[in-house]
Amino acid sequence: MIQGTQSRKYVQLFVSVCLLTLTACAPPRPNHPVIGAKNFTEQVILGELLAQEIEARSHLKVERRFYLAGSYICHQALVAGRIDAYVEYTGTALTAILKQPLDRDPDSVLKTVRALYASRYHVTTADPLGFENTFAMVIRGDDADRLHLRTLSEAARYTPQWKLGVGYEFEQRPDGLGGLSAAYGLHFDGAPRTMDLGLLYRALTAHQVDMIAANSTDGPIQALHLAALADDRHYFPPYQAVPLVRDEALARWPEIRSALQALAGRVTADDMRSMNEAVDGQHRDAAEVVREFRQNKRL
Repeated sequence: MIQGTQSRKYVQLFVSVCLLTLTACAPPRPNHPVIGAKNFTEQVILGELLAQEIEARSHLKVERRFYLAGSYICHQALVAGRIDAYVEYTGTALTAILKQPLDRDPDSVLKTVRALYASRYHVTTADPLGFENTFAMVIRGDDADRLHLRTLSEAARYTPQWKLGVGYEFEQRPDGLGGLSAAYGLHFDGAPRTMDLGLLYRALTAHQVDMIAANSTDGPIQALHLAALADDRHYFPPYQAVPLVRDEALARWPEIRSALQALAGRVTADDMRSMNEAVDGQHRDAAEVVREFRQNKRL
């Protein structure tokens, strides 16, 4: 009995020491919100947009922690409390983070993402910012105007005379070329030309190809006067940009909620293309570009 009591005391002491050690090693809680972003231009712009809007609507100084690699790293940082918010894309959240089946209905995806982040991680999914960053089939603007093309369905009658350019991934992935061709009945002049993503726009403007598989918010679409054809049959999964924010942060700093509400629906795909091009193509500072955007939007 004495030995049992002593053993329990030793166990309790060991647990206490472990807890103290874990507490000592835990990251300190900053007395200000921390906004994160992945490691590409659009994400830095969106992180800066969140940070500036929070600062403008509160007395708070916001810390930026950008270039956090991909979705998994940002998610881990959010759950661990090392960042308080970042912008994710609903399709990525659904499949890559939450491991749910593919769903092509935007409202259904958003509903699922909201429910699972809330129940699993105590994270609020704010209203979408207003744009998607998804795949886009892009053609030259003069071709779109001359043929009066706005949608992929309208373009299908012309594609047998067109050459297609794609990246390596798009040709292989399940939501890529094979399914797209079947959904729209697309046929092209010869096999698709596969190339690095950075070469696609050059090939299109040089008339080496007539259509490319790009990203819907790429800066060159606007800068080069190209046309992104509407996915009118909703083949591609939805990738709405949504801020994710820790519930604890919303309770601690209620001003964050009003900032997110102010940004809801205010960023169009054209806005995002323009800002991406300003940073990538014109080499402007992201913070300056965001300030100009907010001024123009009267935020």
